Amino acid sequence: MERQIQRLRWQCRRGMLELDLLLNRFLDQRYAELDSAGSADFERLLGYQDQILQDWLLGQAVPADPALSRLVAAIQDCMLEGPRTSSSDAGAER
Repeated sequence: MERQIQRLRWQCRRGMLELDLLLNRFLDQRYAELDSAGSADFERLLGYQDQILQDWLLGQAVPADPALSRLVAAIQDCMLEGPRTSSSDAGAER
């Protein structure tokens, strides 16, 4: 699994810093929650050009494929909710 994450992290490196940040945040925070179909969809998503990904992730366009549309929505949700903290981290901030 770690090797797959490293490979995906490399594919998340894009020509646009914003995409790097969005895709890596999703990879770190939500990728492990995906089922095998969702994982395959994420890999497929990474095959698209940067401009298309930017349009989708910033809500300027919507993928025609329903599976990619759901994945884009999940990445957008991850972007909006901010970083997840563990319960031990939350207690340390008080």
